[in-house]
Amino acid sequence: MITEKVSSLEELPALAQKIIDFAVEERIFAFYGKMGAGKTTLINQILKRLGVEDLGSSPTFSLVNEYLRRNGEAVYHFDFYRIQTIEEVYDMGYEDYFFNGEYCLIEWPEKIDELLPEDVLMIEIEVEDGIRKVSVSRHN
Repeated sequence: MITEKVSSLEELPALAQKIIDFAVEERIFAFYGKMGAGKTTLINQILKRLGVEDLGSSPTFSLVNEYLRRNGEAVYHFDFYRIQTIEEVYDMGYEDYFFNGEYCLIEWPEKIDELLPEDVLMIEIEVEDGIRKVSVSRHN
């Protein structure tokens, strides 16, 4: 388990690398935290560390954004905040993403907990007095 306190954006690149290094075989990263906790900001740092050069924003309206790493592999960034039913996730073909061996970075995973595979890296972000406490653990 990793537990870090983050008080500035300058600390995020090192934390992002620490999270990637902590993941052994996990390629599904589930980000838990309230609105504004910094999930998308941390995900962007992880994307950079994975070799993604063309970063965007949270895929709020499309549910998923696909990014290419320098090595040509894909990374998927999901935002399930706006889903109304679990059927929406079935309809998008989530299995094609979650079980293809590529990185999947998921915001609002609590909305699809029942669909998450067992080998998930859980990243919880709590904010107190401007300090973010980031806890990383394995689900399995």
